[in-house]
Amino acid sequence: MIRWLREFAENMRIAGEQLRAHKMRSLLTALGVIIGVMAVTFMGTAVTGLDRGFSDSLDMLGTDILYVEKWPWGGAGDDWMRFRNRPDIKTEHGHRLNDIIADTPHSSLVRAVPGSVTFNRSIRSGENVAERIYMLGTVPEFALLSRLDIEFGRFFTDTEAVAARNVVVIGHDVADGLFDGDRESAVGAEVRIAGLRYEVIGVFARQGSFLGLQSFDNQAVLPLLSLRRFHTADWGTHIRVQMRPEATLEEARSELTGAMRRVRGLLPGEPDDFEINQTDLLEQTIGPVKAGIALGGFFITGLALFVGAIGIMNITFVSVRERTREIGTRRALGARRSTILWQFLLEAVAICLLGGLVGLICTLGLRQVAMLVFPAFPFILSPGLILAALIVSVVVGILSGFVPAYQASRLDPAEALRHE
Repeated sequence: MIRWLREFAENMRIAGEQLRAHKMRSLLTALGVIIGVMAVTFMGTAVTGLDRGFSDSLDMLGTDILYVEKWPWGGAGDDWMRFRNRPDIKTEHGHRLNDIIADTPHSSLVRAVPGSVTFNRSIRSGENVAERIYMLGTVPEFALLSRLDIEFGRFFTDTEAVAARNVVVIGHDVADGLFDGDRESAVGAEVRIAGLRYEVIGVFARQGSFLGLQSFDNQAVLPLLSLRRFHTADWGTHIRVQMRPEATLEEARSELTGAMRRVRGLLPGEPDDFEINQTDLLEQTIGPVKAGIALGGFFITGLALFVGAIGIMNITFVSVRERTREIGTRRALGARRSTILWQFLLEAVAICLLGGLVGLICTLGLRQVAMLVFPAFPFILSPGLILAALIVSVVVGILSGFVPAYQASRLDPAEALRHE
C-alpha cells in the first residue's frame, strides 16, 4: 500500500511537470472537455432554475385552486374556433356556483371567487406613471385564497366591494414606481386609473415573477364592480374555485364540472362550453421545454466530450512516442508495467480535470452574465452539478487515456531504449 501511494505521488508529480512544460498544448487538448463541461453545467443550471422558478410560481398560483375559464391553458391548437365561439364566463356564474356549493352536503369545494382582468392599463400619481399594469377586479374572498401578502395597509371589505368604492391594492413594483420607493406613503394616497380617482388602501409585499416572464408585482387589485366602470367586457372574466384540503383533484374537478354544467344550463350529451384549468396543466406544458433544453445540452455535451476524448487520446499517443526512451529507462530501472500505465493514465486525467475546472470557471462567468440579462430567472449552480462535472472529466480522462497508457506499459524495455 505504501509503495502504491509513493508511485501514485510520483506519477502525479510527473503529470504536473508535463502540464507545466506544455501549457498551451494541454489547454488546447482540453478544449473539448471545457466546452462539454460548460454545456452540461449551464444546461443543468438552466433546468434546475426552471424547476425552482416553476415550483415557486405554482405556489403563487395555488395548487389547491381550480380556474374556470373560456380557454384552456395548454393552448387551443386546431380547435381554436371552437373555443372562440364558446360563451364568455360571467361574474354571476361565480355567485351561482357559490350557491350550489353551499347547498351541496360534504362538498369537495370551499368557495368560488369571480374575477375579471384587463391588461396594459396605466396608473398615475402626480407626474409618475406606471405603465402596462395587470388589473384584477374581484371580490373580498379573493384574499382568502390568494398567496399575495399585504406589506402595508389592507384589502378591501365587503362594504367597499358592494358599494363599488374606488379603492385599490397595488403591487410592490407599482408602489415603488409611483411613490419613488416609499411604499408605506402609498397607503391613503390618490391615484388615477382610466381617468378615475382611486384611493390606495394597500400595497402587496414582493412576490416575484412567473419564470421571469410575468411579474406578480406589476398588478393592481380592486373591487369587481369598480373595475366595471372602465372594463365592461366579459372576455377577461374567470372563476377561481378553492378545493378542500382533504379532497382529491379528481373529486373536485368532477363536482365542479357538474356544477358548472348546471350553471350553464347544459343538457346531457352536450359538450362542456367551459374549461377547468389547474396548475398541473402548466407542468405538462413546461415539460417539453425542459426536455428540449436537456436534449440540446446533452447533444452538445456528448459531441464536445467525444471530440475532446479523441484529442486527448491522440496527444497521449504522441506523448508516449516522444518519451519512449524514458519509458525504457524506467522499465530497466525496475518500474512495473502498472506504474507506467498509471503514469500516462494520470496525465490524461489531469488534462481532463484541468479542462473541467476551466469549464466550471467559464460557466460561473456565463452564469453571472445570464443573471444580469435575466435578473428574475433563478440560475442555480448546485454543488451536485459541480461534482458531476468533475466526475465526467475524470471518466473522459480514463476512457481516452487508457489505450495509450496500456500501450506504453506493454513496451519492451530493450526496444524502448533503442528508440530514436
